[in-house]
Amino acid sequence: MRDVAYGVYERRLAHRLRGAPVPRHVGVILDGNRRWARDHGESDVWLGHRRGADKIEELLGWCEDAGVEVVTLWGLSTDNLVRAAGELEPLLLVIEHVVLGLAAPDKPWRIHPVGALDLLPDPTAHVLKEAAAGTADKSGLHVNVAVGYGGRREIADAVRSLLVERAGEGASIEEVADSLDVDSIAEHLYTRGQPDPDLVIRTSGEQRLSGFLLWQSAHSEFYFCEAYWPDFRRIDFLRALRSYAARVRRFGE
Repeated sequence: MRDVAYGVYERRLAHRLRGAPVPRHVGVILDGNRRWARDHGESDVWLGHRRGADKIEELLGWCEDAGVEVVTLWGLSTDNLVRAAGELEPLLLVIEHVVLGLAAPDKPWRIHPVGALDLLPDPTAHVLKEAAAGTADKSGLHVNVAVGYGGRREIADAVRSLLVERAGEGASIEEVADSLDVDSIAEHLYTRGQPDPDLVIRTSGEQRLSGFLLWQSAHSEFYFCEAYWPDFRRIDFLRALRSYAARVRRFGE
Protein backbone atom coordinates (compact mmCIF):
# COMPACT_ATOMS: atom_id res chain seq x y z
CA MET A 1 0.00 0.00 0.00
CA ARG A 2 2.86 2.35 0.78
CA ASP A 3 4.34 1.93 -2.71
CA VAL A 4 0.93 2.57 -4.25
CA ALA A 5 0.48 5.73 -2.19
CA TYR A 6 3.93 6.99 -3.17
CA GLY A 7 3.17 6.26 -6.82
CA VAL A 8 -0.03 8.30 -6.68
CA TYR A 9 1.73 11.16 -4.90
CA GLU A 10 4.63 11.09 -7.39
CA ARG A 11 2.29 11.31 -10.38
CA ARG A 12 0.34 14.13 -8.76
CA LEU A 13 3.52 16.02 -7.98
CA ALA A 14 4.81 15.60 -11.54
CA HIS A 15 1.48 16.88 -12.88
CA ARG A 16 1.61 19.97 -10.68
CA LEU A 17 5.10 20.79 -11.92
CA ARG A 18 3.99 21.06 -15.54
CA GLY A 19 4.67 24.59 -16.72
CA ALA A 20 6.74 25.43 -13.62
CA PRO A 21 10.22 26.97 -13.94
CA VAL A 22 12.87 24.30 -14.58
CA PRO A 23 16.56 24.71 -13.71
CA ARG A 24 18.80 24.61 -16.77
CA HIS A 25 21.73 23.30 -14.74
CA VAL A 26 21.44 21.01 -11.72
CA GLY A 27 24.42 20.14 -9.55
CA VAL A 28 24.22 17.05 -7.36
CA ILE A 29 26.46 16.16 -4.42
CA LEU A 30 26.13 12.36 -4.31
CA ASP A 31 26.54 11.97 -0.56
CA GLY A 32 25.82 9.14 1.88
CA ASN A 33 26.99 6.03 0.03
CA ARG A 34 29.22 4.77 2.84
CA ARG A 35 26.63 5.48 5.53
CA TRP A 36 24.01 3.71 3.44
CA ALA A 37 26.21 0.60 3.39
CA ARG A 38 26.79 0.69 7.13
CA ASP A 39 23.08 1.19 7.87
CA HIS A 40 22.32 -1.85 5.70
CA GLY A 41 24.79 -3.99 7.61
CA GLU A 42 27.34 -4.18 4.81
CA SER A 43 30.90 -4.80 5.98
CA ASP A 44 32.20 -3.59 2.61
CA VAL A 45 31.27 0.11 2.49
CA TRP A 46 32.10 0.23 -1.22
CA LEU A 47 28.87 -1.65 -1.86
CA GLY A 48 27.24 1.66 -1.05
CA HIS A 49 29.20 3.35 -3.83
CA ARG A 50 28.24 0.61 -6.26
CA ARG A 51 24.59 0.95 -5.27
CA GLY A 52 24.87 4.71 -5.67
CA ALA A 53 26.43 4.27 -9.09
CA ASP A 54 23.32 2.38 -10.22
CA LYS A 55 21.23 5.43 -9.32
CA ILE A 56 23.03 7.85 -11.63
CA GLU A 57 21.41 6.81 -14.91
CA GLU A 58 18.01 7.04 -13.24
CA LEU A 59 18.76 10.61 -12.20
CA LEU A 60 19.85 11.58 -15.70
CA GLY A 61 16.61 10.17 -17.07
CA TRP A 62 14.60 12.22 -14.58
CA CYS A 63 16.55 15.33 -15.57
CA GLU A 64 15.89 14.72 -19.25
CA ASP A 65 12.18 14.27 -18.58
CA ALA A 66 12.10 17.55 -16.65
CA GLY A 67 13.91 19.53 -19.36
CA VAL A 68 17.21 20.07 -17.53
CA GLU A 69 20.11 20.77 -19.92
CA VAL A 70 23.24 20.36 -17.76
CA VAL A 71 23.91 18.09 -14.78
CA THR A 72 27.07 18.15 -12.65
CA LEU A 73 27.71 15.03 -10.57
CA TRP A 74 30.26 15.28 -7.78
CA GLY A 75 31.71 11.86 -7.18
CA LEU A 76 35.19 12.46 -5.76
CA SER A 77 36.80 15.52 -4.18
CA THR A 78 40.46 16.46 -4.08
CA ASP A 79 40.31 15.80 -0.32
CA ASN A 80 39.27 12.20 -1.03
CA LEU A 81 42.47 11.64 -3.01
CA VAL A 82 44.54 11.50 0.17
CA ARG A 83 42.76 8.35 1.36
CA ALA A 84 44.76 5.15 1.64
CA ALA A 85 45.10 3.21 -1.61
CA GLY A 86 42.97 0.39 -0.22
CA GLU A 87 40.08 2.82 0.22
CA LEU A 88 40.60 4.89 -2.91
CA GLU A 89 41.18 2.22 -5.54
CA PRO A 90 37.75 0.53 -5.26
CA LEU A 91 36.04 3.92 -5.51
CA LEU A 92 38.03 4.84 -8.62
CA LEU A 93 37.05 1.53 -10.22
CA VAL A 94 33.39 2.30 -9.52
CA ILE A 95 33.79 5.74 -11.06
CA GLU A 96 35.49 4.34 -14.16
CA HIS A 97 32.69 1.80 -14.56
CA VAL A 98 30.05 4.52 -14.26
CA VAL A 99 31.75 6.80 -16.79
CA LEU A 100 32.16 3.97 -19.30
CA GLY A 101 28.45 3.22 -18.95
CA LEU A 102 27.39 6.84 -19.38
CA ALA A 103 29.59 7.14 -22.48
CA ALA A 104 28.32 3.92 -24.10
CA PRO A 105 27.33 4.23 -27.78
CA ASP A 106 23.63 3.71 -27.00
CA LYS A 107 23.58 6.62 -24.52
CA PRO A 108 22.86 10.16 -25.79
CA TRP A 109 24.79 12.05 -23.12
CA ARG A 110 27.83 14.30 -23.53
CA ILE A 111 30.41 13.64 -20.85
CA HIS A 112 32.65 16.42 -19.60
CA PRO A 113 35.28 15.77 -16.89
CA VAL A 114 35.38 18.46 -14.22
CA GLY A 115 38.39 18.40 -11.93
CA ALA A 116 42.16 18.25 -11.74
CA LEU A 117 42.82 15.24 -13.96
CA ASP A 118 46.54 15.52 -13.32
CA LEU A 119 45.91 14.47 -9.71
CA LEU A 120 44.17 11.24 -10.73
CA PRO A 121 45.78 7.87 -11.50
CA ASP A 122 46.47 7.48 -15.21
CA PRO A 123 43.79 4.80 -15.87
CA THR A 124 41.04 6.95 -14.34
CA ALA A 125 42.16 10.09 -16.15
CA HIS A 126 42.31 8.12 -19.41
CA VAL A 127 38.74 6.85 -19.00
CA LEU A 128 37.47 10.38 -18.37
CA LYS A 129 39.32 11.85 -21.35
CA GLU A 130 38.18 9.07 -23.67
CA ALA A 131 34.58 9.49 -22.52
CA ALA A 132 34.73 13.21 -23.29
CA ALA A 133 36.24 12.65 -26.72
CA GLY A 134 33.86 9.83 -27.59
CA THR A 135 30.70 11.74 -26.68
CA ALA A 136 31.66 15.22 -27.93
CA ASP A 137 29.35 14.99 -30.95
CA LYS A 138 26.31 13.75 -29.04
CA SER A 139 23.40 16.13 -28.56
CA GLY A 140 21.85 14.88 -25.34
CA LEU A 141 22.11 16.02 -21.76
CA HIS A 142 25.47 17.62 -20.89
CA VAL A 143 26.88 15.64 -17.96
CA ASN A 144 29.78 17.06 -15.96
CA VAL A 145 31.55 14.34 -14.00
CA ALA A 146 33.39 16.00 -11.12
CA VAL A 147 36.24 13.69 -10.12
CA GLY A 148 39.29 14.96 -8.28
CA TYR A 149 37.33 18.16 -7.92
CA GLY A 150 37.68 20.94 -5.37
CA GLY A 151 36.20 24.41 -5.67
CA ARG A 152 39.30 26.18 -4.36
CA ARG A 153 41.54 24.17 -6.66
CA GLU A 154 39.30 25.08 -9.61
CA ILE A 155 39.58 28.80 -8.92
CA ALA A 156 43.35 28.54 -8.45
CA ASP A 157 43.63 26.59 -11.72
CA ALA A 158 41.50 29.19 -13.51
CA VAL A 159 43.69 32.07 -12.35
CA ARG A 160 46.86 30.12 -13.20
CA SER A 161 45.52 29.33 -16.68
CA LEU A 162 44.62 32.97 -17.23
CA LEU A 163 48.07 34.15 -16.17
CA VAL A 164 49.82 31.64 -18.44
CA GLU A 165 47.61 32.64 -21.36
CA ARG A 166 48.24 36.35 -20.92
CA ALA A 167 51.97 35.81 -20.40
CA GLY A 168 52.04 33.87 -23.65
CA GLU A 169 50.53 36.91 -25.34
CA GLY A 170 53.36 39.04 -24.01
CA ALA A 171 51.36 40.94 -21.40
CA SER A 172 53.19 42.42 -18.42
CA ILE A 173 52.11 41.65 -14.86
CA GLU A 174 50.67 45.17 -14.62
CA GLU A 175 48.60 44.64 -17.77
CA VAL A 176 47.35 41.30 -16.48
CA ALA A 177 46.36 42.88 -13.15
CA ASP A 178 44.51 45.70 -14.90
CA SER A 179 42.53 43.26 -17.06
CA LEU A 180 41.75 40.75 -14.31
CA ASP A 181 38.01 40.61 -13.68
CA VAL A 182 35.17 38.20 -12.93
CA ASP A 183 34.45 37.42 -16.57
CA SER A 184 38.06 36.65 -17.47
CA ILE A 185 38.38 34.22 -14.55
CA ALA A 186 35.04 32.57 -15.41
CA GLU A 187 36.31 31.89 -18.92
CA HIS A 188 39.01 29.63 -17.45
CA LEU A 189 36.89 27.58 -15.06
CA TYR A 190 36.34 23.86 -15.66
CA THR A 191 32.73 24.67 -16.63
CA ARG A 192 33.51 27.57 -18.94
CA GLY A 193 30.83 28.19 -21.54
CA GLN A 194 28.13 26.54 -19.44
CA PRO A 195 25.33 28.16 -17.46
CA ASP A 196 25.94 28.32 -13.74
CA PRO A 197 23.93 25.82 -11.67
CA ASP A 198 20.42 27.04 -10.91
CA LEU A 199 19.85 24.29 -8.35
CA VAL A 200 22.29 22.35 -6.19
CA ILE A 201 21.02 19.18 -4.49
CA ARG A 202 22.88 17.44 -1.67
CA THR A 203 21.74 14.11 -0.31
CA SER A 204 22.32 12.50 3.13
CA GLY A 205 21.08 15.38 5.26
CA GLU A 206 24.35 17.32 5.29
CA GLN A 207 23.78 21.05 4.79
CA ARG A 208 26.99 22.41 3.35
CA LEU A 209 28.68 22.74 -0.04
CA SER A 210 32.06 21.28 0.98
CA GLY A 211 33.70 23.23 -1.83
CA PHE A 212 31.31 22.19 -4.64
CA LEU A 213 31.18 24.71 -7.51
CA LEU A 214 32.15 27.56 -5.17
CA TRP A 215 32.42 30.16 -7.93
CA GLN A 216 29.46 29.02 -10.02
CA SER A 217 26.98 28.60 -7.16
CA ALA A 218 27.01 32.25 -6.05
CA HIS A 219 23.35 32.61 -7.04
CA SER A 220 22.26 28.97 -6.95
CA GLU A 221 19.27 27.67 -5.03
CA PHE A 222 20.06 24.81 -2.61
CA TYR A 223 18.04 21.75 -1.69
CA PHE A 224 19.18 19.40 1.07
CA CYS A 225 17.62 15.95 1.08
CA GLU A 226 17.67 13.61 4.07
CA ALA A 227 17.89 10.45 1.94
CA TYR A 228 21.28 8.86 1.35
CA TRP A 229 22.23 8.93 -2.32
CA PRO A 230 21.49 5.22 -3.01
CA ASP A 231 17.97 5.77 -1.62
CA PHE A 232 17.30 8.96 -3.63
CA ARG A 233 14.01 8.53 -5.51
CA ARG A 234 12.25 10.31 -8.32
CA ILE A 235 9.85 11.70 -5.76
CA ASP A 236 12.82 13.29 -3.95
CA PHE A 237 13.97 14.82 -7.22
CA LEU A 238 10.49 16.18 -7.93
CA ARG A 239 10.35 17.67 -4.45
CA ALA A 240 13.63 19.46 -5.19
CA LEU A 241 12.13 20.83 -8.41
CA ARG A 242 9.00 21.90 -6.53
CA SER A 243 11.11 23.73 -3.98
CA TYR A 244 13.07 25.42 -6.76
CA ALA A 245 9.92 26.47 -8.62
CA ALA A 246 8.48 28.06 -5.46
CA ARG A 247 11.44 30.35 -4.89
CA VAL A 248 11.82 33.92 -6.10
CA ARG A 249 15.30 34.25 -7.55
CA ARG A 250 16.76 37.72 -6.98
CA PHE A 251 20.37 37.10 -8.09
CA GLY A 252 21.72 39.29 -5.32
CA GLU A 253 19.32 42.17 -5.89
